[in-house]
Amino acid sequence: MLPRLTKFDVLDDIFNDSFFTKRESNIMKTDIIEKENNYILKIDLPGYKKENIKLELNNGYLTISASTSSEVDDNIEKDNYIHKERFYGKCSRSFYVGNITNEDISASFKDGILNITFPKENLKEEENKKYIEIND
Repeated sequence: MLPRLTKFDVLDDIFNDSFFTKRESNIMKTDIIEKENNYILKIDLPGYKKENIKLELNNGYLTISASTSSEVDDNIEKDNYIHKERFYGKCSRSFYVGNITNEDISASFKDGILNITFPKENLKEEENKKYIEIND
């Protein structure tokens, strides 16, 4: 029996690649939940503000971008930090979501978790496939 492949299996292979370091793999951790009629993405974005998170749908790809900056401290030059762990910068991830529109997507952000819900790809396009005949 062959394993059931979903459109997200390819993404798993890409993001499990050794190219991504430990630090990068901890940014935007995402859970993908399949329901009967839709998918739900749960993306960890602790420390980010809602106004600094953008969702863009382009050619079937949903891109989530987020940016953050650490507070600028006037005493930074005076303080003698031994170690400082404050992330600032930008990060983004893209997911193929199929032939849907902006109106099909809903999103909410609470307690550092971005929830995005979108319908499963419309199967009408699959039903209208036209095959090319192979001649002798």
